[in-house]
Amino acid sequence: MIRFILVASFVVLFLICSIPLLIAEWIIGKFNMDLKNKSSLAIVNWAFRVCLFIAGTTVEVRGEENVPQDEAVLYIGNHRSYFDILITYVRVPRPTGYIAKKEMLRYPLLVNWMKNLHCLFLDRQDIKQGLKVILDAIEKVKSGISICIFPEGTRNRVNHTFMEFHEGSFKIAAKTGCAIVPMTIYNSADIFEDHLPKVRKAHVILEYGKPIYIKELPKEEQKRIGTYVKNIIMETYFKIKKEADKQ
Repeated sequence: MIRFILVASFVVLFLICSIPLLIAEWIIGKFNMDLKNKSSLAIVNWAFRVCLFIAGTTVEVRGEENVPQDEAVLYIGNHRSYFDILITYVRVPRPTGYIAKKEMLRYPLLVNWMKNLHCLFLDRQDIKQGLKVILDAIEKVKSGISICIFPEGTRNRVNHTFMEFHEGSFKIAAKTGCAIVPMTIYNSADIFEDHLPKVRKAHVILEYGKPIYIKELPKEEQKRIGTYVKNIIMETYFKIKKEADKQ
């Protein structure tokens, strides 16, 4: 419980103390958006790393050489924990926006930082608004901003299972031609969700798969790209699980 209190306290203090930084970032953005993107990325990366340190989380990263460094990509990952955002964000090499649920808009200061990071907010009950978010994400990628989506649509609350990957998420790659980078996240729920409200030390594995370009796939695979990527992530996940079970 102490770790939970420490993490929560740090987040609150960071958000309050970062008000001058938000003002500075707003001013910087008026003159140099590229500089604002880089500085916001650095600031939030630092805060996320502190949160992971306080939580006692160690992250083993595999396959990072598979992530293109010089182009915007679409990250696709499985989702079991709030900490998935922290775990994956601290590894991005360029400005990256996450597609988040619209309920995040209710949190002041946090939402300001999310907007600085090009996050988009999805109303899962509004199909029309969902299409607009996808179109906005396409424009982000075209402008050089990577996008990260957890296409199960919500946190999966059952260990070692996968929900359907919504096909609409992949239109971002289909329309822009950008690479899809599969992210397999293993054991992140052991940080928090598996024993609420306690935060415990955990070892998490984050493995990046080889980039996927939709146009290079056979026609049949292009039609079911969500299932194709899901199978890659599932195969990697259970490979990691098998390794962990032997230890």
